[in-house]
Amino acid sequence: MSAALRLHVDGASRGNPGEAGFGVHVTAENGTEVASLYGYLGKATNNVAEYQALLHGLRFALGRGASRVEVFSDSELLVRQIEGRYRVKNAGLQPLHREAQGLLARFERSRVAHVPRERNREADALANRAVDERASNLG
Repeated sequence: MSAALRLHVDGASRGNPGEAGFGVHVTAENGTEVASLYGYLGKATNNVAEYQALLHGLRFALGRGASRVEVFSDSELLVRQIEGRYRVKNAGLQPLHREAQGLLARFERSRVAHVPRERNREADALANRAVDERASNLG
């Protein structure tokens, strides 16, 4: 397995809170698709779904032996909280944030970047598939 993986992560919630799911499109550094992960969450907020996408993606990357990870998300809140630029005020997000920071610390190098929604289409489609099908595929 490649030492570095790229994760495009996204969450979807219909109703916020409402039926929710997440998607993670995993590629190697050269752009080759590695995995398409998605999960149905039941009732959750969009922000919880975004964090679940991040957590599942990071666990997958660690499980595949990746030493470096680049994460791309169209959630400005998620990215800024991970960067430490926004405080995590929501009590429901605090344990998810702590877990994400702990997982990120296990990589030699990690980067979380904000991308426009158009550059996150695969992950968005996977998150919506999870909600549509009420199904999960975690690799």
